[in-house]
Amino acid sequence: MGLLRDELLKSIWHAFTALDVDQSGKVSKSQLKVRDNFDILEFNNVCWTLCFKKNINMSHLLISNDDAFKVWCIFNFLSEDRYPLVIITEEIEYFLRKLMEAMGGIWNQERFDDYKLTLNRKQQCLSAWELIELVGMGHFSKGMNRQTLSMGISEVFQELILDVLRQGYMMKKGHKRKNWTERWFVLGPNSMSYYVSEDLTDKKGEILLDRNCCVESLPDKEGKKCLFIVKCRDKSFEISASDKKRKQEWIQAIQTCIQLLRLGLPSPHLEARLRRRELRQKQQAEQGELEERMRLLQIANENKHRQLESMKKKLEEAAATATLEEQRRKQTQTDLQDRYRTDLEREKMVRQQMEEQVAQKSSELEQYLQRVRELEDMYHRLEDALEDERQARQDEETMRKLQTRLLEEESAKRAELEQIHLQQQRAISQTQAEKQELESERLAKVMALQAAMLQLESLERERHGALEQYEEVRMKLEQAANKTKSWKDKVAKHEGLVRLIQPGDKGPQRMTNWGPAAFTDTELDLRKKSWQERKNHNQSAQ
Repeated sequence: MGLLRDELLKSIWHAFTALDVDQSGKVSKSQLKVRDNFDILEFNNVCWTLCFKKNINMSHLLISNDDAFKVWCIFNFLSEDRYPLVIITEEIEYFLRKLMEAMGGIWNQERFDDYKLTLNRKQQCLSAWELIELVGMGHFSKGMNRQTLSMGISEVFQELILDVLRQGYMMKKGHKRKNWTERWFVLGPNSMSYYVSEDLTDKKGEILLDRNCCVESLPDKEGKKCLFIVKCRDKSFEISASDKKRKQEWIQAIQTCIQLLRLGLPSPHLEARLRRRELRQKQQAEQGELEERMRLLQIANENKHRQLESMKKKLEEAAATATLEEQRRKQTQTDLQDRYRTDLEREKMVRQQMEEQVAQKSSELEQYLQRVRELEDMYHRLEDALEDERQARQDEETMRKLQTRLLEEESAKRAELEQIHLQQQRAISQTQAEKQELESERLAKVMALQAAMLQLESLERERHGALEQYEEVRMKLEQAANKTKSWKDKVAKHEGLVRLIQPGDKGPQRMTNWGPAAFTDTELDLRKKSWQERKNHNQSAQ
């Protein structure tokens, strides 16, 4: 009731202002007609009739008188609760955005920002007549025709003033004849009215909504699709939407109305307007608090400024005193500088002597370090020479083992040859009859003997190769020993800081045969010659 009273007072204020011709703040009773029962929209129309002719000329506007009346009602709804009534820039932007959305246009924020700057330079708000002129001049609806502008104003009027949450054509099932008829439905905060057409001239009925109502979806039946039912306390209404999307939108809108009734909340537009006002009041309170804080800071700043002025005077006095003290200090400093100058010259001479001594000691230290680095380098080279000598000894030991293995193989082959030769001698002493029988065996043994001789020659070559390798290793060992000896002489020259371990003396190495079949090269040649003679004798005897 409080919200309704405020809205009625706004319309009454417009009418009262129009009737107060002499601006005395009084209106005679003969000019006011009051009825007990009245329609709010009709009441607003009466107030509009009393005031619009005096305040605005409709001849140059793009909108009709009816559209201007709707804009006037929207102004009363969005204006502030203070007199004279005005609408602020935030609510102007809200209304114009709604209007452009209803007309299907695109909101131009830059154009509104420019207009807002112009408005802020004047008064930062508009009266009802200025708002009607702004809309009627088409400043924000350029490119739109009169009919589109009128339809947009009507849609915003129905949404904000008549609380029309949704409207459109749907099929409704009758209660008596059970036939389906197309109706124009209009959903409000607490009722759902249906008309013959969208001009709202012939109202056929009304579905009253309360907290006990509910809406449910129905399956398709009787050839009808997209069905839902609105259940009230005494009656239910079956309705068919044109498609599934509109069906879901209608169900959701009706459920929203029922939920608001259950919670006891006003219509969404009233609640949104209250929230916007509360937000503005909060921002204004914060702005006032900020201004008060800035005022306190300004006062504190002025106090600080006075304190700084006082401190400045004290500093000037202190500076004069400090100047006298500085003059006395400079005189004293001059005397001290003369005294210190002689001390500094004496210290400078002492420092030069010390620097010369330090330079000399640094040179000696550098020579000593250079000598130590040379000894370390010599030590590393000596280690490399010893490593070469050790590697040469290992190579010599390997060659000795290889020579021993070759000599063992040679002895085994010689023993085999001796055995073959003895068998051949026994074969020669046999009878003539056995001679022919053993001829084939002899030939085989001769071939085996030839093969053995070839192997013996190969072993001989291998032995000579091993001897050559041994000579190379022995030469390397002698070179390593000579190098070690030369390094030993170099180290001995550097004050005996490094002491070498000299390897023992080695005489010339000699290769000898050993084992059961040991013989010299001369004996081997004699044996070969004797064996060749016996072989030739046997062949001549055959």
